[in-house]
Amino acid sequence: MTHVTEHPLVQGGRSAALAAACVRGGVAAGLGLGALAVLVIAAWISSPFPDGGPHDVLHAAAGLWLLAHGVDLIRTDTLSDLPAPLGVVPLLLTALPVWLVHRAARDTLDPGAGGRNRPRPSPSGAIGAVAGGYLLVTAAVVLHSEGGPLPADLVTAGLWPPAVVACAAAAGAWTALGRPFPGQRWAVLPSAAGLGLVTLLVGGAAAAAISLALRADRAQALFLGLAGEWSGRAAVLLLVLALLPNAAVWGAAYGLGPGFSLGTGALATPLGLAGDPAVPPFPLLAAVPAEGRGTWLHWSAAAVPLAAALLLGRRVGRSARTWTVRDTVLTALGAAGACAAAVAALAGAAGGPLGSGRLAAFGPVWWQAGAAALLWGACAGVPTALGVRAWGRRSPRPKRVPAPVPAAPDPMEPEPETGEGATVGGKPSRMPSLKWVRLRDRDRGRARNRFRLLAQRTGAAPGLPGPGADPYGRGPYGRGPYDSDPYDDLYGDPFGDTGYEPYDFLPAAWEPATKPEPQPQPHPQPQPHPQPQPHPQPQPEPEPESKPEPRPEQDSEGPGAA
Repeated sequence: MTHVTEHPLVQGGRSAALAAACVRGGVAAGLGLGALAVLVIAAWISSPFPDGGPHDVLHAAAGLWLLAHGVDLIRTDTLSDLPAPLGVVPLLLTALPVWLVHRAARDTLDPGAGGRNRPRPSPSGAIGAVAGGYLLVTAAVVLHSEGGPLPADLVTAGLWPPAVVACAAAAGAWTALGRPFPGQRWAVLPSAAGLGLVTLLVGGAAAAAISLALRADRAQALFLGLAGEWSGRAAVLLLVLALLPNAAVWGAAYGLGPGFSLGTGALATPLGLAGDPAVPPFPLLAAVPAEGRGTWLHWSAAAVPLAAALLLGRRVGRSARTWTVRDTVLTALGAAGACAAAVAALAGAAGGPLGSGRLAAFGPVWWQAGAAALLWGACAGVPTALGVRAWGRRSPRPKRVPAPVPAAPDPMEPEPETGEGATVGGKPSRMPSLKWVRLRDRDRGRARNRFRLLAQRTGAAPGLPGPGADPYGRGPYGRGPYDSDPYDDLYGDPFGDTGYEPYDFLPAAWEPATKPEPQPQPHPQPQPHPQPQPHPQPQPEPEPESKPEPRPEQDSEGPGAA
């Protein structure tokens, strides 16, 4: 008897798959940390006056890597000998660890070359394993940073890295499963929210770029004043590039209405800059609007959230043609809420403390930016979704097609081929064209005139058919007598030949055979009665003359010839 048993490697394979996923998470963390360490070491080597040794450089790289995960750093070497927090996250650096974690979770659930034979963990197990391996490396880096010049804040270190890593791993597992959705409305919600978020960020980046271009001289002076050698300027340029996404988020928050703070007691909004700003000398901060009331150029930044809300509502409305009004409103509100949550998270990461005292609050306030994004989406996105839905559900009216106007016949254009042998659109046609029918009627009229002229020349009596005419009294093709024709002779004989008789036109193959129409018989005219004539007297008939009997013919030689 043959027993089919499960291979014992299956259960052990799942455990090995979880271990491999944990290793993948640790490798992702090591790759991100190593990439930042290479940049920091390169900047330290190229500096003509480096501060500290290799140990301090590694601590600075570890602190910069933690800052990319949202961990606040504590500066201990300040002029006042008081610790100063540093919480502004360079969002471009955050993109690197997020992408690494996303790829690790996706590759864990991907069947790869082995297909289904390769053991794989469950989605939740893959997320937990990848995040666990990554967070183990993060905990080691936090402990290592405690002995350096930029130690990590333990509260933020225990809060933000797990949230960032778990979200990135969940997104990778969802991608590996094919991005499934529980329903059609859930499929529309992330795409609409993403469209609104991208529109906000692009508009905010455009607003920041315009403001920076208007103050390019001041930005250049700040850039050249921060460092005199090329290595220092290269480091400043790299820092500016890392903070470019932060500038886009600041511009989006400025257009949404709440604006951003420039220190405690200073707020920049489209209505103007209120308070006394504490702006550090940095090239990107040269784009901050000047003090005073806002102008129409500042107010135009409100077009950015308006466009984002309209696009969000349009995306929902195009998919809601078969939905109810309630489902459309709920989906639009859900998309607006998802977009607002993303804006709040980005605003919280893009802003933060730059020091103590007046620099303790710098950048947009996360809850104000999120609330403003939700308000814009609810007030402009929901009506737009309903309007687009109503427009898509309208019944189309039939288009009025104008009647074709036949063109005048061109005598120089050859007659189109008609009849049984003609083709129209590649198919044989049995109907004549409109132009041919008009030319045919014209030729019939001319022939009728010629027959009438011939009747007049031959001297035919009125009411009687002339030579070459129909004996039933009809004209050519059964059109009636000639005496009612008002046309003149258009085509007479130019040479005066009275014997000229034009040819007749034969009916075409598509013309029905016409029967002779009965003509009304003329009333007989009364004939006068003949007068009786006297009978003539009979006369004797003349006697017939007697004819001589024929004589027998004699031989020419006579009787004596014999």
